[in-house]
Amino acid sequence: MLPAALRRWLRRPKRSDPRLLSQFFFADERVTRVVAEINGLDAEQDPQQYLVLLNQLHLSQAHLLAVLERIMEECIPTQRHSRDYLVKFPEELLVDNLGNHMLFAAECLLAGTFLEMEESDGAQLRPQARNLLCSLELVRTVLREQSLSQPSSYPEPVRAVLIQFDRLFAEFELSYVSSLVAVKSPDEIYRQQEIIVLFCETVERALHLGYLTQEMIDGYEPLLMFTIPRLAIISGLLIYPEGPLSLERSPEEMSRVFSPFYNLLKKIRDLLRVLSAEELCLLERSLCTAEQEDPCSPEAPPAWGAAVPSVDPPAPFSLLDIPNATQPLPTCTTQLGPPQCSG
Repeated sequence: MLPAALRRWLRRPKRSDPRLLSQFFFADERVTRVVAEINGLDAEQDPQQYLVLLNQLHLSQAHLLAVLERIMEECIPTQRHSRDYLVKFPEELLVDNLGNHMLFAAECLLAGTFLEMEESDGAQLRPQARNLLCSLELVRTVLREQSLSQPSSYPEPVRAVLIQFDRLFAEFELSYVSSLVAVKSPDEIYRQQEIIVLFCETVERALHLGYLTQEMIDGYEPLLMFTIPRLAIISGLLIYPEGPLSLERSPEEMSRVFSPFYNLLKKIRDLLRVLSAEELCLLERSLCTAEQEDPCSPEAPPAWGAAVPSVDPPAPFSLLDIPNATQPLPTCTTQLGPPQCSG
C-alpha cells in the first residue's frame, strides 16, 4: 500500500487545472510556504528580507481569500450570511481588500495587540477573533483534502464548514468595524438614499432642460463631477424643498453630508430666492460650463421656458464656485420659445 505522502503527491492537482478547488490548493500552498519562510528568518539580522516576506504574505493571503470567496459563491450562493450591514460602513472603508484587513485584525487581537481601539473593546472581540481564525484553519484543511480527492464536488461537510466560516467572518467584521468607527444608523442610510434620489432627479431635469447631454453622461465627462452636485444644491433648495436639503428640519435631522453646512445652505437659499426665473436659468447654465465659457454665448444650450421652475429660487454664487462670481449676474429676456441670454 502506498504511503499517505506519496498518495497525496500523486493526487496533487495540476497548476493548469481551472477548477476552484485546484486553484485553492496552490493558493493555500503559497501561504503555507511564505509563513514557513517567515518563521525561519531572523528579522533582526535581515529586516529587509523580513519586510519582503511580509509583503508576499499579504499578497498571498489576499489571493487565498479571493479564491475562497469564489468557492463560497459557487458552493453556497443561497446560504451566504447577509452583508446588508456594509451599507452602514463609511465609504472609505469599503475597499477590495477589506477581508484581508479583517483577518490581520483578528490575528493582532488574538496576539494581544489592540490596534486603534480601547483595550476593553479588544478584549471583548478576542473570542470572536479566535473563533474566526480557528474556522479559517478548518476551512483550509477541509478544502485541501477535498482538492486532493474530488476537486469537482462540494460534499455536505465542505458546505458546512464554509457556511460556518462565512457567518463568523460577517459577525466579526461588523463587530470590529463598529468598535472603531461610528457606523450609519438606519435613519442616516435613509437620508443617504434621499440624496441619491435627489441627484437622479437633478440629472433628469438637467437633461430635459438641455444643460447636459446623454453623451456627456455615457462618456463620463469629468465636468459632471462638479456640475451635478452644483445643480443638485439648487434643486434641493428650490425645486424639491421638502427633500434631503429641506431647511425646515434641524441640522441633526439632515444627512451628515449636509448638516455641517446648514447655515451656509440657508444663505444660499436666501440668495437664490431673489433671482427671477430667467436669472436662475442663466445661473444654472453657468454651473454647467467650464470657467472660461460664457453661458450667454450662442453655443450655450437653450433652456426651454416650459422647463424653468415657477418658484422664485436661491443661489450663493461665490459659495457655489460660480465663475466670475463677483460680476453682476446677466439677465435673460423673456421671449416666445426658449429664452435667450442678452448679450
